[in-house]
Amino acid sequence: MATITGNVNITPSQTKVALPGSYITDFNFLNQYLPDTYEKEFERYGNRSVSSFLRLVGAELPCSSDLIKWSEQGRLHIKYEDVVIKDGVAATDGALTLLIDNSAIRKGQTIMISDGTSATVSAKGIVTSVSATEVAVALFASAGVPAFTSLGGADNSGTNVDVFIYGSEFKKGTNGMEKALEADNDIFDNNPIIIKDKYEVAGSDMAQIGWIEVEGDNGVGYLWYLKSEHETRLRFEDYLETAMIEAVPAQDVTGETSEAFALGYKGSEGLLHAIESRGNIATGALDDLAEIDKVVAQLDKQGAIEENVMFVNRGTSFEIDNMLAAQNNFGSSGASFGLFDNEQDMALNLGFNGFRRGYDFYKSDWKYLNDATMRGGITGGGIDGVIVPAGSTTVYDEVMGKNAKRPFLHVRYKASETEDRKMKSWVVGSAGGASTSDLDAMEVHFLSERALCTLGANNFFLLK
Repeated sequence: MATITGNVNITPSQTKVALPGSYITDFNFLNQYLPDTYEKEFERYGNRSVSSFLRLVGAELPCSSDLIKWSEQGRLHIKYEDVVIKDGVAATDGALTLLIDNSAIRKGQTIMISDGTSATVSAKGIVTSVSATEVAVALFASAGVPAFTSLGGADNSGTNVDVFIYGSEFKKGTNGMEKALEADNDIFDNNPIIIKDKYEVAGSDMAQIGWIEVEGDNGVGYLWYLKSEHETRLRFEDYLETAMIEAVPAQDVTGETSEAFALGYKGSEGLLHAIESRGNIATGALDDLAEIDKVVAQLDKQGAIEENVMFVNRGTSFEIDNMLAAQNNFGSSGASFGLFDNEQDMALNLGFNGFRRGYDFYKSDWKYLNDATMRGGITGGGIDGVIVPAGSTTVYDEVMGKNAKRPFLHVRYKASETEDRKMKSWVVGSAGGASTSDLDAMEVHFLSERALCTLGANNFFLLK
């Protein structure tokens, strides 16, 4: 809840009452003649706010630390990719050695080796010994090593293979497994950033009252001059969301620092950075089922979340609509009345809100990607949308020290019993009800300290 001091009303008044926070400053009262003015403001750009994404898919939770940490479960099963087969292996050999450093593969486990091109180009065997750099395997195939494209070489540059464990086998009267495995957890963290803004008006300019009717968050209301204060707040609320989407850390995971980091700025991990570094990226148009199937196949490899929400720009939204319409027998040649409540005597609905293809996908236009002053002004190489899993997941909160159920996407803001930094607003100066200094003006300050937590980023898609 916002912390407000100085009797500031941050929404338009439903009646014409001179409240300190309801202002516009768009009129010049120094003219000889008062101009004719329309009482109602004309909204030529419609609703200019771009903040809607996090309100739909996220939640806001308090935190008390400068660092937010959580751990996510790793894969249950072990797989190694791009493994090199040690040189000196012939196609008729019944054993081979894999070059893997500090592997979690153990003696007695049974593994499958494949070059990823065909089920016939694969082998199964049992691990006979493990060292710090090598895994020795005895094959079960009587014909020896399968016809891999190339098996090693003097420089260990042979065809790389994939290896995964599918079980184990021990002879009678032998000891058990030589070593145990710890659960594989990935620990992530993020830090909140402080976001500020300010509006200022001279006390002398507050001496004459004029009224204008505007559309506010709570419906139609009246503002008395200082309209810019109202717009400053709206703009600040947008920045609270766009900062969580676009933020990048000043220091990357490899420890490389930036000039901003050298100056003392930490940055933060926003949604787009989290997906690019830990999630999935789909490039190209989603204009046929084959492209959707690629997305589904990748989701199968990840968490397989049943319901997903697609937030896309207008162009991608139309691509998906056209692709879905083409699945109808009449979609390519004309409209099919009677389907989707499209009767002849009503307006034809050519859009789709969602579809099911392996998983449920719900589609929504993301205004941020269409706004010409934000991402909508970037042509070529921009972001076309994101696919976000719906619901919540269970993670281990490193600070709380226990498991917690959290939405996949949520905002953490700094708060305590005495200080709530979710959305602060206060007034300083000597005008507009404030009496904190000798400044002949009223300053309205805004502040928030927050960070975005993207849990299970491997289930997210970035559309480019």
